[in-house]
Amino acid sequence: MKKYEDSNVSANNFDQCTKCTICTVYCPMLEVNPLYPGPKQSGPDGERYRLKEPKYYDMGLKYCLNCKRCEVACPSGVRIGDIIALAKAKNGRKVPKLRDVMLANTDFVGSVATVVAPVVNTTLGLRPVKRVMDATMAIDHRRTFPKYASEKFTTWFRRNMAESQKEFAKQVCYFHGCYANYNYPQLGKDLVKVLNAVGYGVRLMEGERCCGVAKIASGLIGDATRDARRNLSEMRKAVAEGMEIVATSSSCTFTLRDEYDHVLGLENGDVRDSVSLATRFLFRLVESGEIRLAFREDFRMRAAYHSACHIEKLGWGIYSTSLLKMIPGMELIMLPSQCCGIAGTFGFKKENYDYSQAIGRPLFDRIEELGVEIVATDCETCKWQIEMSTSAKVLNPISILAEAIDVEKTRELNNVIDL
Repeated sequence: MKKYEDSNVSANNFDQCTKCTICTVYCPMLEVNPLYPGPKQSGPDGERYRLKEPKYYDMGLKYCLNCKRCEVACPSGVRIGDIIALAKAKNGRKVPKLRDVMLANTDFVGSVATVVAPVVNTTLGLRPVKRVMDATMAIDHRRTFPKYASEKFTTWFRRNMAESQKEFAKQVCYFHGCYANYNYPQLGKDLVKVLNAVGYGVRLMEGERCCGVAKIASGLIGDATRDARRNLSEMRKAVAEGMEIVATSSSCTFTLRDEYDHVLGLENGDVRDSVSLATRFLFRLVESGEIRLAFREDFRMRAAYHSACHIEKLGWGIYSTSLLKMIPGMELIMLPSQCCGIAGTFGFKKENYDYSQAIGRPLFDRIEELGVEIVATDCETCKWQIEMSTSAKVLNPISILAEAIDVEKTRELNNVIDL
């Protein structure tokens, strides 16, 4: 296993940079923050200096969003974001702040919060509490916290669905992630509904841990690696049983497939191609003719689609939008491809809040101009940012499919017997 402290930086191919500076054009942070050196200087240029002398590390790297838009734009395929992430982990702040630890430990906080969800939700919405958190932990008082559910998705699933799912001949393994488990279990329920309608049963991984994206961003590499090893072990069990692994979060999907190897140095080549976003999994089944979808005749929706940063990096937004366009009653409008600014936990931090909102402002304005009631996106933190900053409601494409699908007709088309 490669260690981030000792990693051969050539594995992140900084030497392939041709200094074209295209990455700087596409960096959302550079547009609003002159303190950020930019992806070219922070990534491949800076790495050449850091290899010789770590003291050349620039604390301005903390402003990198890890949005990967620089990597999408790079014509030479330089993994700029990975270079910056590794540099921050190796040379940045050695003792993380309590705030960063709390924001990154989504499993621990979620497990505690769901037990007393009404109290937590009410408390986190109170202005005096927000002011105290701002003053003592530097979590910006203007930020709206996501609500916690009173019942975890895993609890609901094991109580109501686990046994019936075993009756399906075809099975998939669902990596539900922290958001579906602690904040919005309905998303997990929606996925089960859609997959069952087309003849697929759902299995969960035993002891699933957070994908690690928040820990990586906060420099908690050791903790992220520990959780990743557990997830990889469970993923290998699923693949050995012939199952694909599907997720409803674009950030979780991206982290499982790419960050485990590129940033954490964990070998995942044996399972990587078995990990897919749920919309990609479904679209490929439809395209191949293996499944068919039927939709409600009375369904009507006018929605705008926001392509989240990590789905841009995956290149998989086309699967979500193609599925949504199959719905007869759907009018789908494509929003400009741009970062919403929240970048996971980045936008919760006091020192980042204004930058976060400035980055997302053009997107917020466009949504309001369109006057849409619904925005579709595959990223949960984009949902939080857009719902806080606009009048629109945000839904995952899977939830829209679950609302639009005619379950009985779809079951008939796919010869799904009653269980």
